[in-house]
Amino acid sequence: MADASLPERPKSKSVKPLASLWPYLKPHRGVLAWAIVALLLASGSMLALPVALSKLVDKGMSAGSAETVDIYFVAFLGVAVLFGAFAAMRFYLVTWLGERVVADIRAATYRNVIRMDPQFFEVTRTGEVLSRLTTDTTLVQSISGVGISIALRSTINLFGSIVMMGVTSLKLLGLMLIAMPTVIIPVISLGRKLRKLSRSSQDRIADTSGLAGETLNAIQTVQAFTLEALNTRRYDQAVEASFDVAVVRTRVRAWLTALSTTLVVAAITIVLWFGAHQVLSKEMSGGELIQFLLFAVYAGVAAASLSEMWSEVQRAAGAMERLVELQQATPAIVAPAHPQPLPAVQPGANAGHVRFEHVRFCYPSRPESPALDDFSLAIAPGETVAFVGPSGAGKSTTFQLLLRFYDPQSGQMILDDVDIACADPIAVRQRIGLVPQDTVLFGTSARENIRYGRPDATDDEVEAAARAAAAHDFITVLPKGYETFLGERGTRLSGGQRQRIAIARAILKNPPLLLLDEATSALDAESERVVQEALERLMATRTTIIIAHRLATVLKADRIIVIDHGRIIASGRHEELIAANPLYARLAALQFTDGPAAAA
Repeated sequence: MADASLPERPKSKSVKPLASLWPYLKPHRGVLAWAIVALLLASGSMLALPVALSKLVDKGMSAGSAETVDIYFVAFLGVAVLFGAFAAMRFYLVTWLGERVVADIRAATYRNVIRMDPQFFEVTRTGEVLSRLTTDTTLVQSISGVGISIALRSTINLFGSIVMMGVTSLKLLGLMLIAMPTVIIPVISLGRKLRKLSRSSQDRIADTSGLAGETLNAIQTVQAFTLEALNTRRYDQAVEASFDVAVVRTRVRAWLTALSTTLVVAAITIVLWFGAHQVLSKEMSGGELIQFLLFAVYAGVAAASLSEMWSEVQRAAGAMERLVELQQATPAIVAPAHPQPLPAVQPGANAGHVRFEHVRFCYPSRPESPALDDFSLAIAPGETVAFVGPSGAGKSTTFQLLLRFYDPQSGQMILDDVDIACADPIAVRQRIGLVPQDTVLFGTSARENIRYGRPDATDDEVEAAARAAAAHDFITVLPKGYETFLGERGTRLSGGQRQRIAIARAILKNPPLLLLDEATSALDAESERVVQEALERLMATRTTIIIAHRLATVLKADRIIVIDHGRIIASGRHEELIAANPLYARLAALQFTDGPAAAA
């Protein structure tokens, strides 16, 4: 069975992961092209400013004419206005591009993650995934929009300034080129170290997100066991580990900035000292020295900006690497290349025929211990079957396999005469309705929570399903009726109300096969009665498999299947099993009557 977890790969020492940005930039080539045009025009205007200033000094001021000075000042101002206009255009386009790209990356990553099977989430914490979807995409956003603009602008300004410095004075340019390796080599060396630290920092941030998500999602359990102090210490330790890595990363980045800036300024100072002597010896004019000085400053600022941006590129490369891991993660359960279609469900037809044929299955985390072992069972369309057995017997595993969250190591599961391993998992799940023991509601309205059963259902159909599930009355008295926000995980409703929402969802879906996973085990007697009545209406016209510990449900089942250690050990009606199967008799005494006293 394929491993659905995130791949462990050697950490890249390059910025190659950023090449994965191109598929997201490609659809917006037009915007990128206009941004580059604006960038070139803005850089050209910027590079024209020192030339205009040189002419102003050498020709305007030396002429001693106010009119000539005015003309050059107007020209200088015009160039500055052009620079500002093109710079604003560049900023808007690249910012839009960055926002668009990061939105597409988030959507693509989530689209892949939401299709991963349970094996993936057994080994990958939800907080880790959320960290990559938020923190990492923010880092990528900084480089995919404004970051690209800054890098391109600095590159153009650097090389443009170098060319113009050569036009102004080859001697001074020669000195600058000799000094450049002393700036570049330390930057590259420290940049590699920063790359590793950036990846480590993001991993530590993901750890804190995972820990916080885990405890906040189970806040009642944490508080019930008074584990606030313990979890606070664990979170503090994770935060401190993240802080320590961030401090080291910041220290290296500070050294990188300080070293690059110092070396650039030192190089410019030496070159200007030489240029000042050339002016004194009349080998160049004062305006040309000013022009060279400005180009040298441009080059220095561009080089410093590139060195600073290099550290951002390193962080973004690490973030993109982590996002690519999520995007390339593949589920273990996938549709075959040519899936076999399930037969169409016709009104009144016998759909929901289920067969287990010699199924053997071990969970990936327990490969030596089979959850089901040579499990064979046929369930006729419209039949109601109850699975009974001790905890760990394999009852819930049958549901996991029917929903094709896992594939068995051997054997087949047949739904309506089609091996579900040969069918599209989505098509299989569309035929199955699930009412779980722990109902999951979403942070939206009551209407939308029911509509999850069939997203294209009308409001009237949603309300009809709620009536059939005995949920309509309590929904209508909520503050906003069907539009009432139910809170995260439905915290504003009682257990029985949440179960009725789940039943309404299943009624709206109207599947031929219904799976009930101890749907009433956690309810009080009154809620159980109401929910049980709703379940009976739901079960009336479809095949139903029940995992049950409640006598009322088991008594009305057409067959009761007793499971132990992954095998079927008995089958029959309640009265038959009480007399013939000691395990069932003991379970009935423990779970259906007066508990231990009855068993004794």
